[in-house]
Amino acid sequence: MADQQQDQKRMEKTQIVQLLKDNARIGNDEIAERLEMDTQQVTSLIKEMEEERTILGYNTLVNEENLGQEPVHAIIEVEVAPERDSGFDRVARLISGFPEVRTLHLLSGTYDLSLEVTGRSLQEVAFFVASKLSLIEGVRSTRTHFLLKKYKEAGFVFHEEEEYERLKVAP
Repeated sequence: MADQQQDQKRMEKTQIVQLLKDNARIGNDEIAERLEMDTQQVTSLIKEMEEERTILGYNTLVNEENLGQEPVHAIIEVEVAPERDSGFDRVARLISGFPEVRTLHLLSGTYDLSLEVTGRSLQEVAFFVASKLSLIEGVRSTRTHFLLKKYKEAGFVFHEEEEYERLKVAP
């Protein structure tokens, strides 16, 4: 019986998280209505997920191009010398502390870490790589890729699709 209740609670949490991923502005009342749950139950489950760090925060996806504010984004691949006791964790923790770093992942393959970095200019991102990132003990090499245009992020398409119409061929 307890396992069944745990499974039910896990399913409800998953459904709530999916709705919040699709629209972080959705209210608890609407979540409750869509999932046929009590609003207090939804509020309680969301609070529980925040406390247990299942939900870490809420984010707004912005098309910066429309605001006339286009910071420079770069993906930086980092090769790291793994350490005996901590592997890649010490270096990853150091890198994650920099405000320029928006996202950090451990990878398989040639490079060990992938960072998404934001700056006001190409020079600012290059300065970050040269004066901060590459000086960290354990960083062997880096490869920087500047993002030129966003087409899709977090499941959202940035540019309207152009309608494609085939030419009509008359006999």
